[in-house]
Amino acid sequence: MLELGEKFEELMKVMKRLRGPKGCDWDKVQTHESLKPYIIEEAYELVDSIDEKDIKKIKEELGDILLQVVFHSTIAEENNEFFTIEVIDELINKLVRRHPHVFGDEKGYSYARWEEIKAKENGEKNFSRIGRLNKALPALSLARRIQENAAAVGFDWVEVKDVLDKVKEEVDELNEAKTQPEVEEEFGDLLFALVNLARFLKIDPEVSLRKANEKFIERFNQMEKAIEKDGKEFEALNLEELDKYWELVKKEEKR
Repeated sequence: MLELGEKFEELMKVMKRLRGPKGCDWDKVQTHESLKPYIIEEAYELVDSIDEKDIKKIKEELGDILLQVVFHSTIAEENNEFFTIEVIDELINKLVRRHPHVFGDEKGYSYARWEEIKAKENGEKNFSRIGRLNKALPALSLARRIQENAAAVGFDWVEVKDVLDKVKEEVDELNEAKTQPEVEEEFGDLLFALVNLARFLKIDPEVSLRKANEKFIERFNQMEKAIEKDGKEFEALNLEELDKYWELVKKEEKR
């Protein structure tokens, strides 16, 4: 069996052949820009496999993410931007540098210290304890990260009851909003509070919402089938009639 290093070299050779003159027509024309959607897609597929606790699928999806790393690194080498070994070196150095309590003489982990080190790496004299946030994240994931970072330095609710009270407060403020800008602002505050609640309940709001989306689609499809089975036209039914079918589908799920 090949060692890890040899296996990685084999993977790089496969990628370079795919990009070579006699390689794959699709692989040869890809760029950093064209591959952006795929790395996002692969990340979500890995999250799904983790949620499903499917070890075989987790292994496969990790491979797909590694493919993206190798793909981008190969493109960079072709463009004389950087070499793959530089990616690995930078990661190793970063891990050692950001863990002085493991690789140095400092005692204990501190999130604030982590952010201080990151700020110094980027030549910043000042740093925020809430961290340098990736604003390209989906809004729900970004809200969760903001709250986690604030909690890491002690700015957090104490009990889940406090968060529930905050959710109720935001619902009341949304009801009291008069103008469209006020409605938008209060709705955002409500969503932010719900993300906080999800965090206290140990739920990933992004994953939870995606599951709710999937459940709605499945129920809607079942409702359509039930209507068709009864020989009726969906468009001919009013909202009250449609709601009865919706409730029927929900009851069938519990059986």
